[in-house]
Formats: sequence, C-alpha cells, structure tokens
Amino acid sequence: MKKTDAAAGFTLAMACAAVGFAAHGADVEPGESPVSADFGADLRIRQEIMDNVPGLPGGGLLQSAVRGQYKNHMRFRPRVWGELKGGENWRLYARLTDEFRWNVTPYSNKTTFPDEFIVDNLFLEAKDLFDGLLDFTAGRQDMYNLYGLDHIFVDGTPGDGSRTVYTDMARFALKFGDDGRLDMFVLHNRDDNPLRWGTERSRHRSLSGVDPRAEAEMDDWGWGGIWSGRAGDALPYQVFAMQKITESYKKGGERVPYTRRELLGVKLMPQLTDELSLQLEAMGQVGRDGDGAWLSGWSGYAGVNWKSAAEDGWRPFASLGFHAMSGDKDAAGERGGRHAWDPMWSRGVNYSEIFLCGTHYGVAWWSNMLYARLSGGVDFGRRHRIEASTGPMFAAAEDGLGGGDGAFKGLLSQIRYDFPLLTADAAKGERFEIFGHLYAELFNPGDYFETDRPAWFLSWQIDFKI
Repeated sequence: MKKTDAAAGFTLAMACAAVGFAAHGADVEPGESPVSADFGADLRIRQEIMDNVPGLPGGGLLQSAVRGQYKNHMRFRPRVWGELKGGENWRLYARLTDEFRWNVTPYSNKTTFPDEFIVDNLFLEAKDLFDGLLDFTAGRQDMYNLYGLDHIFVDGTPGDGSRTVYTDMARFALKFGDDGRLDMFVLHNRDDNPLRWGTERSRHRSLSGVDPRAEAEMDDWGWGGIWSGRAGDALPYQVFAMQKITESYKKGGERVPYTRRELLGVKLMPQLTDELSLQLEAMGQVGRDGDGAWLSGWSGYAGVNWKSAAEDGWRPFASLGFHAMSGDKDAAGERGGRHAWDPMWSRGVNYSEIFLCGTHYGVAWWSNMLYARLSGGVDFGRRHRIEASTGPMFAAAEDGLGGGDGAFKGLLSQIRYDFPLLTADAAKGERFEIFGHLYAELFNPGDYFETDRPAWFLSWQIDFKI
C-alpha cells in the first residue's frame, strides 16, 4: 500500500499540473514570446582533512564508535543546468552533476573523472496560479531547509555526502491571504539513482541507506501537510503532520523490517523586537515496524536569535539554542533503537561535519542528543561572513554505543569564514562569480566515548558560478 499510495499521489500531482497549465496558460504580454530559455554552470573544489572522527570508517546502524583514521581528499563537483520559462508562472528546470575525488591519504584513484553523471534536478514549477492561490512543484528537486523546517528537511540522499541533496517530490501550496498557507507534499527517496551514467562501482552506491553492512538498502517514502500562519503581528507559527515509511532490507542474511512513523509538530517564531526573535519547536513520533513492535520518539528545540537591523556595513548576529532528541537505552540490543528519535529527512551536516558519520544510529542519523549551542559572528557584505560556535553534547539515554560509561559526548567547536573573490553586478547583466570558505571543527570527546583523543576536521572550498 505504501508504494501504491505514494505513486498515486505523485501521478495526481502531475495531472493537476497539466490541468493547471492548460487552464491558466502562460502570463505574457501580447507580442512577446511565451517561452524563454537560460542555462549556466558551476564548479566546486573542496579539500577535506580529518582525523580521529568517531564512527569512521566503521560505525553504521547501531554500531559502537570506531575511531577514524587520518583522511585527506579533494572533491570536485561540476554541474550544468538549463531551464525553460513560460511567462512569469511556469518553469521547467534540469541539472546534471558529477563529483569525483582525488584521495591523497589513503591513496586511491577509484573516483577519478568522470565518476558518475547524474540528473539531480528535473522538475516543473508553477507559481501564483489561479490569481495567486496555488503554487506547485513536481519532480526531482533539492530538499535543503524545505518549508523552513531544518530539523526535518535537509537531504534526501545523505549516503552520497555533499554531492546532492535532492528528493523526488510533488508539492502544492494553497495561499490564503497574506498570513495563511497550506503546504502538502508526497516524496520518494530511492537508494539508487536510475537517472545516471557511470561505472558499475558507482551504480551500487547507496544514497539513502544507513548501514554499510546491509546487502540491500531501503527506499523511503513520505507525505504530509504544513499549515503556516500568524497569530497577531508578532507570532508566526507552523503546525505540521506527516508520515514516513522506510522499506525493509537485509543485513547479514537477515531481514530488517520496514518502519512506519507518524509525526506531529508545532513551531513558534515570536518576533520580540526588530532584532530579537525566539524559535520554539516540539515534535512527537509514534509508529510500528513490520514485526508489529511500537516505535516512538520526541524532539524539541528552544533558541533565541539576535541580528543587527543595520542594512549595510558590519551586521553582527548571535544565537543560543538547545536541541533535544530522544534516545533508546536498549539501542545496542537486537532490534534496538525503537524509541530513539527518527530524524526524518534531516540527515545532513546541519550541525557538524564530524558527526555526519559519527552518530551511531546510521549515516547522518541525528538522534539521542542533548545539544546546547552558542554561536555568533558578523556579516561584512555579500558572501562575506565569519561565524563561530561552541557547545556541549550529551546523550539523552546512555545506550552504550560510544564505548564509554557516561552521558557526556563532548564539546563541539566550529569556525567558518566565507569570502568573495569576484562578485557579479546583476544590474549590469554580470553572472560570473568566484567565492569560497574556510572551515575548522574540533570535537573534544567526553566519557560517553572510550577515547579521549580530540577529533578534528579542516576544509577549504572555492566555487565558480556562471
């Protein structure tokens, strides 16, 4: 039923788009061409160096920490894109991507160019249909921070690291005046990508899996709705409900059952002054797996954010937040982890590069965490920014996966500097830009881990965009 329901929803969304296009037409002036075309490209070059990272190269689903060895590699990601626009309302967008590596240490040439060309975006978008009532997007599209819910939507393909963040999705938005909006979506994340051209090795790359020991990973499905509104002048809010289903897979010849989880949540964003705001979130999950066992989890966030109201010059900012995600004290046992927070589709580097593979519940599987984070910085101008953060991490439940005998995971500190090298002037029709960043991360482990050796991560990145 889960595949049938999701496929039916996606087909219905495409049918509605076709009907809307036929009924509405493209909004253009007489004598103008109804269709315009554009294209572009970008290249990202990044070097990453790391050592002592917990979870690398071992780890995986419900695995004890394995101290990672020293790694040094370069990532190269060229992309080309093209789009067709129908007036002001319709857009068809496609993007082709590759990412290959030069592994300096340990040496390997397995991912030399071309590694794998993939279609990571291919969608139809419509805006302001029926006098501004309806927005619609269907197809392969990026998921990052969708609907502003960055603790739910980050990456549909966490298994390929930073290469892509897409999902296959159809989504509607019904707008009611200036304050009310109902978003509805249905999505499917495949563990492999059929829209690709590459080697046999790249064909078997897991995109959504959680366990490197699994013989066949799972797809996941989801659908739901988000109501966004405003209570008074200073209290924007969101109320949301959704369901996620992960398919069954095999590990060591044994079947791991599918899971079904329903989520209810609310997000409040009180605007106290022009510069000061709060962010409050509460979410709960219930569900069952294919063996009939109950699943549950909870997550909450409270934060205060300050940002200078200056329009130019130096614009400082700061925030203090606390994020809690439930754990399961029996996670290390057979079929454990049933009461740990399922991160839905937020499996990405929203908090840390080090913990992308060091979360123990699976690749980028943020769970069993109490994290207080203080951050601050300053914006200098377009693409010019420096930010630093630090804060302690604790386990919500002592699950034993860290190898130690306590709940203190450690202190995580980061600093990032974004800078422009060549800035385009859009008013003059310029598009070519060069920009980059420097990033450093340090993790001092606590008694949750069996090691006291600090983990660190360094990277630099340059982007060329046209």
